[in-house]
Amino acid sequence: MTYSAADTRYDAMPYRRCGTSGLKLPAISLGLWHNFGDIDRLDTQRALLRAAFDRGITHFDLANNYGPPPGSAEVNFGRIFAEDFKPYRDELIISSKAGWQMWDGPYGSMTGTRKHLMASCDQSLKRMGLDYVDIFYSHRPDPHTPLEETMGALATLVQQGKALYVGISNYGPDLTQKATDSLKSLGVPLLISQPNYSLLDRWIEPALLETNARNGVGTIVFSPLAQGFLSDKYLSGLPEESRAARLDWVRAGLTDAKLALIRRLNELAKARGQSLARMALAWTLKDARVTSALIGARTVEQLTDSLGALDNLSFSEAELTQLDHLTRDALPGIFTAPPKSTGQDLIDNPHFKA
Repeated sequence: MTYSAADTRYDAMPYRRCGTSGLKLPAISLGLWHNFGDIDRLDTQRALLRAAFDRGITHFDLANNYGPPPGSAEVNFGRIFAEDFKPYRDELIISSKAGWQMWDGPYGSMTGTRKHLMASCDQSLKRMGLDYVDIFYSHRPDPHTPLEETMGALATLVQQGKALYVGISNYGPDLTQKATDSLKSLGVPLLISQPNYSLLDRWIEPALLETNARNGVGTIVFSPLAQGFLSDKYLSGLPEESRAARLDWVRAGLTDAKLALIRRLNELAKARGQSLARMALAWTLKDARVTSALIGARTVEQLTDSLGALDNLSFSEAELTQLDHLTRDALPGIFTAPPKSTGQDLIDNPHFKA
């Protein structure tokens, strides 16, 4: 069935300026990290993308290694794009990234070399059937490659017209400042930074948020629901039959202390008249320096529920005080990149080896 986008798609979604650029992103963007691999149903993926765009989500975020298997999310997105979204290309912001293990040999490993980034972008464009991506990211800092080389590759992609803008992901404030300065010297601004951020992992406060704001860089946050921990999914513990139960890093992350915290947060959400997921999303968006929050969804129903967070983004001083008291010293999150991260800590993170 031929897809025709809803005429009302821009009626409800708020859009936020990305740093000091002129580009605006939807307050909630759709990430394709999960649920778009070959193990997932294409018809469900198509329904999610259609529902997202019909509700004003114009930004789809990918990476070369998303799947599984790696690359399959871009292939599946490209197929749906060609069949459904090609007439709407100028209404979309499509991003991809490179920096993690992708192909065999030294040039496809976890690296930020010019060779890896340039080849990765070409591969991503081919998989998605695109002439360009709107944003191309360095997915992680590489402690073994000069930052100037990594930023130089990003600048070249802009100069070649393969990317309109460039960004960085998982960079701490010190490296973000250096990346900003390096790109500026090459005549290419750093558009956006993509860190993880949630009530369970507040590492970007205050230094990274301040660094981005000072340099006119937008902030788009991933894992605002802490990989589902900030939802009703785990309020009764980890279901033994769930896919998450088979992941060691999830079992390690869902400690008794964290479960008790999640249940307390759920009580506060109920008092606000929101689900825990909606409150958690609203909380990440309360700061005007956050341009957008990236969400994942397995179903259209999940997507719709998450978008309900936009109905109430306001918090009273009492609510903020309670949330701050509960989460300011929360246990470290599972994706924390310390403020002075060089990238080695990310390489050593067992989650990213899974």
